[in-house]
Amino acid sequence: MSRNVSRRSLLALGAGLGASTLLGGRALARAPKLGTQTPYWHRFILGDAEVTVVSDGPLPLGDPSGTFTGVPKEEVKKMLSDNFLSPDNVVLEQNSPIVNTGDRLILFDTGMGTSKAFGPTTGRQQKSMAEAGIKPEDIDAVVCSHAHIDHIGGIVGANDKPLFPNAQVYIAQSDFDYWTDEGKMGSPLKDFVVHARKNLLPVRDRLVFFKDGQEFLPGVQAIAAPGHTVGHHIFMVSSAGKSFAFLGDLSHHAVLLLERPRMEFSYDTDPKQSAATRVRLLEMLAANKIPVMSYHFAWPGYGHVAKAGDGFHYYPEPMQMTL
Repeated sequence: MSRNVSRRSLLALGAGLGASTLLGGRALARAPKLGTQTPYWHRFILGDAEVTVVSDGPLPLGDPSGTFTGVPKEEVKKMLSDNFLSPDNVVLEQNSPIVNTGDRLILFDTGMGTSKAFGPTTGRQQKSMAEAGIKPEDIDAVVCSHAHIDHIGGIVGANDKPLFPNAQVYIAQSDFDYWTDEGKMGSPLKDFVVHARKNLLPVRDRLVFFKDGQEFLPGVQAIAAPGHTVGHHIFMVSSAGKSFAFLGDLSHHAVLLLERPRMEFSYDTDPKQSAATRVRLLEMLAANKIPVMSYHFAWPGYGHVAKAGDGFHYYPEPMQMTL
């Protein structure tokens, strides 16, 4: 038996050698390494609407210690390691859905823009839109979940001119008032205030303020989610009986702030209120099995949340293919 196996192996080896001889001594041609990635956009269907998710690029927060608080730092690092994530550098995504209803083209949140406060990997939303074939002048509405630097930073460009020349900008008035308040320029919030004023004041005449529970655009309903900021909102987006909730910053991390939803986040204006809001709204979304789109979850940030013990678990939705 072993003699037969050895004979077959030798015959196979001989055949392989013969093939390599025919190819001029080379076993196989080697393709060059490309060193490129796919464009940073993803498209899916929601009822009668088409949704295109574009990225502003990864946003690294660095060491989680001091950012995610209320839980021992060793436990935070273990939660990350157990989920095959770096325990020393938390990296968030920036996922903006653009909803084409047929009548309107609606963009949710605009990324960091020209600011490099979180490093050089952000600020690519305009590039992502171009890769997806969407022109900024075609955007009819820019909807802001809140006025933090990484959500309103792309409203104007480097020349301080609006990047979406034909769009109205929707935001909660309480957030606009808070983050454009010149009286906060001498506080630790200065950088956020400077950035908010840079992006929101040039479009002041185009601002539209929405209220909790209001359907302020067809198929878009505002839901107050205070705590992260005073006027932070999430949005229920609906078309032809299908819906998803755009979470804004209800939860920044699919592991840390879902498994331990009462953990506090240092960028919250009121961390305890934010945690209570997170638990309340995640319970509603999980109970009703409403799909979610999270601004900061791993690309492209679309999936479901389900109750898991005292917390929640995030299940990414398989990417749809459109023909």
